[in-house]
Amino acid sequence: MRILIAGTVQYPALNGQAVFTENLTKGLAERGHEVLSIFPSEKGSPYQTTMDNVHIEAIKSTNLNMLHAGSYFSLFSQKEIERILLNFNPEVVHIQDHFPLSRDVVQVAHRMRHRLVGTNHFMPENLAAYVPIISNIKPIYHRIMWSWMLETYNQLEIVTAQSKASAALLRAQGLRVPVFPVSCGINLNRFTLQPDLDRTANLLRFGLDPARKVFLFVGRVDKEKRLDVLLHAINLLKRDDIQIAIAGHGAAQQRLQALVEELNLGEQVRFLGFVSGEDLPILLNCVDIFSMPSEAELLSIASLEAMACGRPVLLADAVALPELVSDGVNGYLFRPGDAQDAACSMALLADHPERWPAMGKASQEKAWYHGMENTLKQYENIYTSLLSGSYSNTSITAMNKPRNSSAEFIGSKR
Repeated sequence: MRILIAGTVQYPALNGQAVFTENLTKGLAERGHEVLSIFPSEKGSPYQTTMDNVHIEAIKSTNLNMLHAGSYFSLFSQKEIERILLNFNPEVVHIQDHFPLSRDVVQVAHRMRHRLVGTNHFMPENLAAYVPIISNIKPIYHRIMWSWMLETYNQLEIVTAQSKASAALLRAQGLRVPVFPVSCGINLNRFTLQPDLDRTANLLRFGLDPARKVFLFVGRVDKEKRLDVLLHAINLLKRDDIQIAIAGHGAAQQRLQALVEELNLGEQVRFLGFVSGEDLPILLNCVDIFSMPSEAELLSIASLEAMACGRPVLLADAVALPELVSDGVNGYLFRPGDAQDAACSMALLADHPERWPAMGKASQEKAWYHGMENTLKQYENIYTSLLSGSYSNTSITAMNKPRNSSAEFIGSKR
């Protein structure tokens, strides 16, 4: 099958969409499909290459680092996209967002009568920090942002979302085409329990204190991740035996570092910066608890990777994160934005290390369904069903529904 994947970000960008796009393109190529990935060039100038058997077309772009580090947009690229589609002649075109490049891909693909699928990774909260004037008028901002997204996604034939919650959210916002929950998937060969690792030596290597109970966050250090909640929570606890590790970079890092100084948290909070793909499974296996305080997670790949490594979790009770937690079984949920509630759950976890192994095992069991192999099979089912012309809400749901799963179709027949 010839599959074209298009989106605004690509690995090594440090967000869920980029990680998913890389895993999807590489995984499909490994399964024998011919895959072409289109994205804005991180060099500014266009280039072509092949990586991991994936053909790459990086489109001429404009650097938007003034708004956010690592941001590139490709504008007025329809002529170039038409050339690419004519040469590659994809059977399926799969977009990852509604930004200018993907919008141009949809317009050209419609004219050329290609089959169109889209995965949504967007919530208005993701951009709020970069449009502060408009985002302060929340109802208007949300209406504008969702309308912008729906204008593109309502032109597709099938839409996927990473979780039941994210699929329901799209339907509630006015998506008219069928939407299916399909996990972004994680690599269960890389992210797995490694009981023989030297915890002390590895934590020291990362600058962490092995004598403390270490809570880890991994991801973009941006405003919508609500890391301030964790900092205020540890400040409320007034105890020295807990340490928070923050792995990643982002626009909010300086503000958070200033908050650490203001609260006089000292060595209780460590900013690790970027952690390589090779080191991340080691770090996840050596910390004690994983925490995701974000209120804008449509799934959270980082949380799933931690769960696959057998970590208990402390997550905000927001959007899709409750789908990853059985409260008290593999971790705890806390009220979004509520530092006091987060502190209570943090203390409950820290005070009962004897429960961590059972919680970690429960986390692993939840993570197994999200293996990348399962995700790739589900996308193959969607593509094949779409191309056969015989797809229906029921048929795709039946093919994608794993044993003992609650996956379900959300939407109406087209």
